[in-house]
Amino acid sequence: MNLFPLTDRTGDAALVAGMAVDDESAAVAFVRRFQARVFGLAVSITHDRALAEDVAQEAFLRAWRAASTFDPRRGSVLAWLLTITRNLGIDALRARRSVPVDAADLDLLVSRTLDGQPPDGAAGRVETLAARDRLRSLPDEQARAVVLAVVGGLTAKEVAAREGIPLGTAKTRIRTGLLRMRQAMEAEHD
Repeated sequence: MNLFPLTDRTGDAALVAGMAVDDESAAVAFVRRFQARVFGLAVSITHDRALAEDVAQEAFLRAWRAASTFDPRRGSVLAWLLTITRNLGIDALRARRSVPVDAADLDLLVSRTLDGQPPDGAAGRVETLAARDRLRSLPDEQARAVVLAVVGGLTAKEVAAREGIPLGTAKTRIRTGLLRMRQAMEAEHD
């Protein structure tokens, strides 16, 4: 009999701790637990299933390599893993972008992200629709900043120039928008 039942958050942290000591079963359970969310986020950022698969795989590899440094006091495993995924997705988009995106393409990107069709596949569709709903719940200026940064791969400085706002304002809009989206996602999964 377990006197201290594990909560989901504790169970997640236990899986990370297992990965830190190269426990193969912990790594398998970790991937199974988070694969749909990681892949869904990767697809919503890249809009390319093949690239999203690469991003998701790299996210799990990075999480495994960094497992020994994970601190559950700083946040949930899910938030940590999705931050890794988001950063890798943005990096992948930036690497693919050989020339700067012109203004018309960025406007199209923002409108398609907020109003467009979800990608193929049930898991990707559910995650993408949920992400779009979270984006739509943000004030317009925050949603635009998040889309430009996350999906468009722009830096905060580029978002500021594009939107005609100070750099600090761009950073605040991106950070606040992402924080609100994360809080909404965590509330949905509680």
